[in-house]
Amino acid sequence: MAPQKRFSEKLLTAPPPIEVAGRHIKRYHVTTDPAGIAPDVQDAAYAILPKLLPDPDGTPPATFVVLHRGGDDGTYLNAYSWVWDNVLHFKGAAAGQPVLGCPDRDPTHFITPELPWIGCVWELPPILHERDAWVRHLLAPEVPDLDAYLADSLPAGTTGDRS
Repeated sequence: MAPQKRFSEKLLTAPPPIEVAGRHIKRYHVTTDPAGIAPDVQDAAYAILPKLLPDPDGTPPATFVVLHRGGDDGTYLNAYSWVWDNVLHFKGAAAGQPVLGCPDRDPTHFITPELPWIGCVWELPPILHERDAWVRHLLAPEVPDLDAYLADSLPAGTTGDRS
């Protein structure tokens, strides 16, 4: 009898950026479903997004989010915002996951747990890419280029396709 596989990568896509509360939002979606994340779950996640964003501080108003539809009822929205020129601010939301304090298993009923967690193994791959893209397009050049940063996202694939 072959051993069961304990871990497998998930699908990652990068929908086009959007603007929310005056911030440019780069988006990553993580799921096992080839059809993607259901529109009602996306809508609920992006409706709570303004509560996850920091106040403006003079840094170009850019954020990247990871919307992760778990294998159970859980849905997670992690918002990573650039502040203080080169610092990553984090705030997250969750739905459908009672372990995190969610009141029910509804994947569209988001709350903002006060946990020090920044993401699971499937949500972390965009962080390295976004760090390097921020340096490449905003910190290193003589003239910062926010549009180039917004256009520079991980390609679609799996969460492990990051060489």
